[in-house]
Amino acid sequence: MCPLAVLADMKTVVRANFDASVEAYNRYERRTGRFTALARLLVAEMSAHGEGAFDAVLDAGAGTGVSTQAVAERADRPVALDISREMLTEVASAPRVEADFDHLPFADDTFDAIAFTASLFLVPDPAVATQEAARVLRSGGVVGAVAPVGWVTANGTDVFADLDRESRSPTGSEDVERALADEFAVTTGTWRFATTADDVRLFHSIPAMAARLYPRLETEKRVDKTRELLDTLEGTFEQRWRWIVGVVE
Repeated sequence: MCPLAVLADMKTVVRANFDASVEAYNRYERRTGRFTALARLLVAEMSAHGEGAFDAVLDAGAGTGVSTQAVAERADRPVALDISREMLTEVASAPRVEADFDHLPFADDTFDAIAFTASLFLVPDPAVATQEAARVLRSGGVVGAVAPVGWVTANGTDVFADLDRESRSPTGSEDVERALADEFAVTTGTWRFATTADDVRLFHSIPAMAARLYPRLETEKRVDKTRELLDTLEGTFEQRWRWIVGVVE
């Protein structure tokens, strides 16, 4: 299979995974508020590094719209973009665009800022997406992204170290950071959240997140297998997310 066909197939899989994830995604967010918190923190960092108030902002990977609501708190004209039509049906706070990051359907110099809240690590090649982001950003524009680092115990051990299975993103946080640094002047940091074993289980009960553990299994089998793997997990942990903010030079 040629590289372009492989990329197209991966995008089809990602779309299907998120189309099947709306209910579980909403359940996790109602319990933890994690994606709302990430979006608000990210937009605050973007505002701090920008040249003033935002007008037009693209929420790239809007999901069900909780990140779009956070963007709307600081922007006059937010736009919600996602590859999943089912996810976008939940968005009520902004215009909705169904598209992927590699082919943004916007003219050059359209946006003041672009937020990839918990989304850029889901693409097979973040370099292509960041090049597109640079194209549609105006001079002095700001881009932000968040990528998961993982879950650790109080002594710093990876939660999955003893489970014979790694919770792996399609693209690691280091690759996301590198791709953004190739196009923008970046500032980075790490956010840490206290979380519980139940929260870890709930996160991975989202079909798209269960794919981090069992990407080759069908949706129901993947979620069932994940539930079985994490059934004995106990205690409290720290969840870490890497943030990267870049400015057009």
